[in-house]
Amino acid sequence: MKIDPSPRLSALQKRLRRKKYDALLVTEPYNRRYLSGYTAADHGIGETAGVLLIPATGMPCLLTDSRFVLQAEEEAAGFDVVLYPRGLAPLLKKMLPRLGIETLAFESEYMLHATAGRLAKVLGDCGVDFVATTGLIERMRVVKSEDEIALLKKSVLRNEQVFNLVYNTIEPGMSEREIALALELTMHELGAERPSFETIVAFGDNGAKPHAVPGDRLLVPGEIVLIDMGLVLDGYCSDMTRTFVAGKPDSTYRERLRVVRRAQLAGIHAICAGVSCRDVDLAARQVIDDAGYGKYFGHALGHGVGLAVHEDPRLSSRSRKKLQPGMVVTVEPGIYLPGWGGIRLENMVVVRKDGAEVLNEDTTGLNL
Repeated sequence: MKIDPSPRLSALQKRLRRKKYDALLVTEPYNRRYLSGYTAADHGIGETAGVLLIPATGMPCLLTDSRFVLQAEEEAAGFDVVLYPRGLAPLLKKMLPRLGIETLAFESEYMLHATAGRLAKVLGDCGVDFVATTGLIERMRVVKSEDEIALLKKSVLRNEQVFNLVYNTIEPGMSEREIALALELTMHELGAERPSFETIVAFGDNGAKPHAVPGDRLLVPGEIVLIDMGLVLDGYCSDMTRTFVAGKPDSTYRERLRVVRRAQLAGIHAICAGVSCRDVDLAARQVIDDAGYGKYFGHALGHGVGLAVHEDPRLSSRSRKKLQPGMVVTVEPGIYLPGWGGIRLENMVVVRKDGAEVLNEDTTGLNL
């Protein structure tokens, strides 16, 4: 499924007109893809595959160099693809006065300070005001369309498929790194663009590190295995965590796992349009607090997922933002005990008017 970005462009142009901006320079890669369908990847924040110039009225432009021009022309329908053989600044200095652009906004949360300073000087010399802005496109991305939700569901189910295939091969003697590589290889074999983040595989007490890095540690019978994984399919991310035991789990593990599962269900049941992110976090956190593990759950309950694997909203005790229908979030409570290990369970959920829709369908390996 390919989503037509033209309604998004129209909505953004209305925002620009309301804010009295003549145009917006889009440099954040996910925002660029969201508005144009252009999928080329940057090689870093200092080396772009192209930027979008979105005027408040008229045809948008995709500005890039010769390495990406064919891809840009193929993917960015409705955009005027313009090359900058001598760099972005000289091209903008030439283009903007011709287009009648006197106020150009830019994404201050992504553009490097040094880059913004150079562009401000060059554009100031030709009478263009270079104005910092934040969140214009991110606020549009936070609520997903039904087409986007369908793509997210597809990504979630493919991620589960990958997990199940590799889960059935896991046995003592394998290393954390070996399992992580197997997961990422299987992602590619099943059509994923890439992992949505670096896969986490942690054995035993390594699981007490929420963002453990897979190493050469070998799995021994009876150890806890924590796997946090996600993939990108058709541009949209999935994110899932499963925790299980290599062998027969003991009563301590089962008790702690059930606490985490009850917390996850409490968070999911609290999700509804109009409820604050804080209240959802607290609903899950209270279960873990009541079980005596409150100080071992230090991170927020969840985060938004879309084109990026981490985006708004944040299910955090510090966020009073209200959930809206169409938001997609993770619900991922955990308990992390130094010297013992960690348990985290993570599913993805769509906020609906009267509750939550869980996108995950499988609970393989939960040892409940």
